[in-house]
Amino acid sequence: MTDILALRNQQILERYAALNLLVGFDFDGTLAPIVAAPERAHMRPVTRRLLKAVAARYPCVVISGRSRDDLVYRLRDIPIVHISGNHGLEPWAEEPRYIRQTERWVQQLSPRLAPYSGVMIENKTYSISIHYRAARDKMQALRAIDRATRDLRGARRLGGRLVVNVLPKGAPTKGTALERARRLLVCDAALYVGDDETDEDVFGALDPDRLLSVRVGSAAQSRAKFCLKHQGAIDRLLRRLVALRSNVIRSATASIAV
Repeated sequence: MTDILALRNQQILERYAALNLLVGFDFDGTLAPIVAAPERAHMRPVTRRLLKAVAARYPCVVISGRSRDDLVYRLRDIPIVHISGNHGLEPWAEEPRYIRQTERWVQQLSPRLAPYSGVMIENKTYSISIHYRAARDKMQALRAIDRATRDLRGARRLGGRLVVNVLPKGAPTKGTALERARRLLVCDAALYVGDDETDEDVFGALDPDRLLSVRVGSAAQSRAKFCLKHQGAIDRLLRRLVALRSNVIRSATASIAV
């Protein structure tokens, strides 16, 4: 896995920027730095400004584990064409059975995890996130979460950054959401940037010839082809995408003039 911003990968970015390209992002750890309290997460002002510029030049989507309403608020005033929450369930699979299933999981997990200080269960309507960032003994907390979630009926577990996500098994994924958006928007290819296990569903979802997959931080087991060295490098990538599309537009305009 090499840095997508490395000089040797410049032509790859140029080739994708010249296509009818869908650009997709995760939110936490990708567009916004990871913070201790998830409700305090926000993009840096420069990232917000650059994302606006990218979204004005490419169709852009954001696909996150956060609820869709939460994302809509955080991405206000940015011309994102589609926002998908709950790891791709919203809005594609807003079904009552998933709501009931999530409520049962919370009822089952609450008494089992209550003894562990710093462990918090977040009910996001269609999935749950179990945060343990505030736990003093994080390994003990993770073992307790693993035991508690192991026997949940119809559950799929995905790890994250000091969080365990529990989703309905067989439900749409982030990969499903990106491919559906690509088809609806009639894009030839997609670029997607994510940062953890929940984004692996995207990295392995599309035909490799149609997806430029980028992971924030290198990971040996990731299915992403490329990486960014750290979250702060997202600004360099956004700036590069703006410049490349501007070059494409100028070249097209010059050809028409001739």
